[in-house]
Amino acid sequence: MSAIQFEKNADGIVILTLDSPNQSANTMNADFRIALEQTVKQLKAETGISGIIFRSAKKTFFAGGDLDELIQVRPEDATEFFQMVEKLKAELRYIETLGVPVVAALNGTALGGGWELALSCHYRIALNDSRTRFGLPEVTLGLLPGGGGIARMVRLLGLQNAFPFLLEGKQFNVDKARSLELVQDTADTEQELMDKATAWVKANASSQQPFDVKGYKIPGGDPKTPAVAQMLAIAPAMLRDKTKGCYPAPEAIMAAAVEGAQVDFDTALRIESRHFTQLATGQIAKNMIGTFWHGLNAIKAGASRPADIAHWQATRVGILGAGMMGAGIAYSTAVKGIPVVLKDVSAENAEKGKAYSQQLLDKRVSQGRMSAEKRNQILSLITATASAEDLKGCDLIIEAVFENQQLKAKVTQEAEAFLAEGGVMASNTSTLPITGLAEASKNDQHFIGLHFFSPVDKMPLVEIIKGHNTSAETLAKAYDYVQQIGKTPIVVNDSRGFFTSRVFGTFVQEGLRLLAEGVHPARIEMAALKAGMPVGPLAIQDEVSLTLSEHVVAETRKALQAEGRDLPHSDADEVIATMIHTFDRKGKTAGAGFYDYPAGGKKHLWDGLRHWKKEVDISEQEMIDRFLFVQALDTLRCYEEGVLESVVDANIGSIFGIGFAPWSGGALQFLNQYGLNRALTRANGLEAKYGARFKAPEMLKSTAQSGGVIQ
Repeated sequence: MSAIQFEKNADGIVILTLDSPNQSANTMNADFRIALEQTVKQLKAETGISGIIFRSAKKTFFAGGDLDELIQVRPEDATEFFQMVEKLKAELRYIETLGVPVVAALNGTALGGGWELALSCHYRIALNDSRTRFGLPEVTLGLLPGGGGIARMVRLLGLQNAFPFLLEGKQFNVDKARSLELVQDTADTEQELMDKATAWVKANASSQQPFDVKGYKIPGGDPKTPAVAQMLAIAPAMLRDKTKGCYPAPEAIMAAAVEGAQVDFDTALRIESRHFTQLATGQIAKNMIGTFWHGLNAIKAGASRPADIAHWQATRVGILGAGMMGAGIAYSTAVKGIPVVLKDVSAENAEKGKAYSQQLLDKRVSQGRMSAEKRNQILSLITATASAEDLKGCDLIIEAVFENQQLKAKVTQEAEAFLAEGGVMASNTSTLPITGLAEASKNDQHFIGLHFFSPVDKMPLVEIIKGHNTSAETLAKAYDYVQQIGKTPIVVNDSRGFFTSRVFGTFVQEGLRLLAEGVHPARIEMAALKAGMPVGPLAIQDEVSLTLSEHVVAETRKALQAEGRDLPHSDADEVIATMIHTFDRKGKTAGAGFYDYPAGGKKHLWDGLRHWKKEVDISEQEMIDRFLFVQALDTLRCYEEGVLESVVDANIGSIFGIGFAPWSGGALQFLNQYGLNRALTRANGLEAKYGARFKAPEMLKSTAQSGGVIQ
């Protein structure tokens, strides 16, 4: 069956029905390209065509490019790939310039290549559906819109207005599309959609794109227009400030847009194809597609969830502790329509925790993103209390109190008495081993770790930690709950610090070590940003608080000593101790840490950090390598030790939990794309210079020797 069904009706209107075989959604795959070629041949052979309507037989209009194909394109395939892209665009261009009206009947979402197909039509009618999204999100996967999306969006919207949709991949709904005049009409049913499309064709004997009309000018002006030229003078610098040079796609998009706006439309399409080919054959797009598309989809499909257990939904969730974490979990749960019992030692504390949800919801109401009625409905789902009896009937209780094992044991035992039969008891600990915490439970098989990240309402990841005796059923329920509240779950085995906290600590400590070595703090922070980390290690340490880090290290050292082991003191520990006990600087919440936090002003590095300043000769690249390798190597150790069970969880967890450089595709993919033999050589060099934390795990040595990849 062809991916495009060709039908010419009695009115001479050709209806092209998009219906990719063997797929639930239409994509620009080989089947589509073959079908488009055949369609153009048939159109050339036909006479008496009065118009063309593109419609879809799928639930959505068109999903976009075929990422399974794109991830396989190699540098040596560049010429063939470029020619294939140019051929597809030429076929769309033939339809676009045939002279007859061309309509896109958008029955649902059209993203990427699907939106580019819609843009190649003269008129777009969309089905009214709040779930429908349009846009060009290619930049989020390290690519650019290569099917004419840049050239058409720039000509329809103007450079400045098109940039947010091109450079940031912003998606938009039907109403926004109407306001931008990218969609000209809407319909309430599929029948009305086709009726309106047919009526428009009949009402327009001939049609062409506005930018194909002689004398058409790009809205706002071309790059030579003074106002546009002024904007473009600073735009590249602003873009580089955001990307730190780690992401070639936004820069290629800006180049294709600006270059294309200075030439005729067909030349603009060719410029776009060249930039697209360069990105598609490059490694960064492969890293990002592999993790942000294939990896995330695998997790959504339950890659780390026990497969033979029925899906489950939490119906009433108890949360112990109404501090920042507990309040955030309560909000994230209630906003998905799940009743929540938020318990603290006093009703006043519990109400303060509930007020956090009120604050977030009030903001959404003030922005017009939520009705007051919906806000009140969500708030009514949160019961703030000091009584454990109110937890009765909860089928999931999450403990989110201070990182102290005795306190956690006490609240667990108090709350567990009210847990529904078959319910799950969870701890939101970031470092304490789950198996030890589970000893306080009357049934350690239903005990599990749910490690949320702060701020919970914004952070997408939840690290699920299995204790030694956690049952498969409990794991499945925890996984289902995390997905029920719209978060991304990764699953790890029990260990001190688990995966994310353990590896995150190596990044921060490396920054503190560099400071102790005498490197200027501004250079440290900038090197981390240029590595692709979202925030520098000194700023992150301030957010976490120095006193909390000191407490965690002390507790860890005490626990290890009880086991007959030791945690050696490091330069990082000395920096923390000096900051707290010599300079009385404890972090952001205390108003003074590695940064100063002037009231009403912008934070800046504290001048007193010159205490550690020495003459030190270290390149920026050396610092970047230290930041990336110290995390990647420890992630591989976690995988080797069985803390991590999958490469997907490692890569997703490192990006969404730790902030590891997204351009790399994650901590383990960083090593794969670096080349394992090169990575081994670099690790050996760093170990010789800086110590055992850079020692290559055996898995890196053996996999490099066999010529394989970490998988």
